[in-house]
Amino acid sequence: MSTSPKGHFCQSIMWSKVKSAWAFEAVVERNENGEIIGALGILIRKVPFMNYSIMYAPRGPVCDVHDKRVLTSLIAGVKELAKRYHAYIFKMDPDVKSSDHEFSDIMKEMGFTIREDSKTFDAIQPRYVFRLDIKDKTSDEVMAQFHSKTRYNIRVAIKNGVTSKIGTREDLKAFYDLMLETGMRDDFVTRPLSYFERMYDALGEHMRLYLMMHDNKPISGSIAIHYGDKVWYLYGASSNAYRNVMPNYLMQWEMINWALELKCNIYDFRGVAGIIDETHPLYGLYRFKKGFNGEFTEFVGEMNLVLNPFINKLTVVGEHAFKRFSKIRYKLKNRNSAQHREEKI
Repeated sequence: MSTSPKGHFCQSIMWSKVKSAWAFEAVVERNENGEIIGALGILIRKVPFMNYSIMYAPRGPVCDVHDKRVLTSLIAGVKELAKRYHAYIFKMDPDVKSSDHEFSDIMKEMGFTIREDSKTFDAIQPRYVFRLDIKDKTSDEVMAQFHSKTRYNIRVAIKNGVTSKIGTREDLKAFYDLMLETGMRDDFVTRPLSYFERMYDALGEHMRLYLMMHDNKPISGSIAIHYGDKVWYLYGASSNAYRNVMPNYLMQWEMINWALELKCNIYDFRGVAGIIDETHPLYGLYRFKKGFNGEFTEFVGEMNLVLNPFINKLTVVGEHAFKRFSKIRYKLKNRNSAQHREEKI
């Protein structure tokens, strides 16, 4: 349902091919003419060492989110799937603003709880994003909306010889190296190269890899996704060197222009922290994206339908321990690799 206002690449079949470790099922609702009027693409994964599964609909549902009948039918389908897969919980994080209390109230009536404590990036999907309205606008009109410092930094990048390259599958290794360097610098765990290769193969023309080049070297890179009426800035990475030539400003501008070429309505900068405090470690990311003058958007957040409370409590404890262990292992494994790349630059 890419034509729906709630259409999202995370709800597409092609995205399920990226998530190869998960099974995929779809629940749909049709009208009297057989046309699909509601859908939930659901990823399903078995919990290790347990005969239970987690079910997750990223950015679902895709429907009129105020149509209680359609929503009720979709959740009934979810519950039937849950029996088949022994699911102890169903999660979704809708593309719905937090101010939409009508939708929240409907889902609460169905037994969902809403996680309201996520202010940073501790949920599956970011709760806070910047979205730029580009509908029916020209490149000049969009540029004029930016803060003056952002326009200046785009010009700095161009003046200093930064150029944009649309990468091929072979260029994913260079992007991955930049991601590794960024992850070590900013203290987050990155995806393996195979994940980006799978994404490239599954999404085809819906995905673009951008590399910002300086002195014939990639100094920053990003992955953008087009689906329906939107383009999303999905992943970004940059070298520790050459930050003074402002490659990331030009990179965003290049992706925004792709969205304009596609006649999209929205360019989505994706996640920022919901804590607007200049002393917060993530404030720099907020300030950078805010400079493009998009709308600061808060989604309703992660919604959970707990189907087996006892198993849910057990898995929450185990999940926290596993995340801590994985982060430590990641740092130990990749520190030397990131340092080696920095030395080469």
